[in-house]
Amino acid sequence: MANLEKGIFQRTELLLGNEVMEKIASKKVIIFGIGGVGSWCAESLVRSGIRQLTLVDSDLVCITNINRQLHATTLTVGEVKTDALKKRLLEINPSAEIQTFQKIYEPESSDFFELDQYDFIIDAIDSLSNKIDLIRKATRTKAVFFSSMGASLKLDPTKIRVAEFWKVKGCRLGHIVRKKIRKGDLPAKEFMCVYSEELLENKGAGASCGTDKCLCPKLKNAPGDPDLADHEWCSQKAVINGTVAHITAIYGFTLAGLVIQDIYNRE
Repeated sequence: MANLEKGIFQRTELLLGNEVMEKIASKKVIIFGIGGVGSWCAESLVRSGIRQLTLVDSDLVCITNINRQLHATTLTVGEVKTDALKKRLLEINPSAEIQTFQKIYEPESSDFFELDQYDFIIDAIDSLSNKIDLIRKATRTKAVFFSSMGASLKLDPTKIRVAEFWKVKGCRLGHIVRKKIRKGDLPAKEFMCVYSEELLENKGAGASCGTDKCLCPKLKNAPGDPDLADHEWCSQKAVINGTVAHITAIYGFTLAGLVIQDIYNRE
């Protein structure tokens, strides 16, 4: 399998060198949320040589995910997202060690993930309260932490930026997160965020799959956590905004790029 990996990463090693590739392979990364941003981040990391990757997401593939999420196709609707993405990643590199948790990250479950064991922690969570809790706890570990701000209601790829959390400008989600995080424990260290100043408006109608309650999870006998097997998020969201693949993918690729660049710069 070593020879196979040598072939897979030949072009990457040509650019980065053998020592950096060995460092990349040794790092442990965890991604919280593998939707439109996190799924592309995961793929880019594995294609770049990350071998130890943990995926965390409680959701099942919904038909409305197909427009922007890597693992979402008409054949995977109803599957556990972490399982669908793991299968794809192992097809890219069968030697990768992909750990999956079909769980919701929230304050009550945060200890389960043992954040101190990771070299990099990536936040691609939608839930505001859970994102804030992860920011507080991840920045108190030894890990390098990167976070995605809002990727919806955006169309222009040239407006996507990277900045330290307190210097993110023009991003509505970033503004809300900063406002709320000031009411409690502040982040323990600086961290970089991917964001965009662009903010469009929804022009279309319809907030879910065309029904009052999303039926996607019921299209298959969903495996995984029985408490999560029939859940769906469409009807539970206060607001659903439009998104497109090229924006969410650039966010995800940028997060992955920050990880690889950090390892490269340290070498």
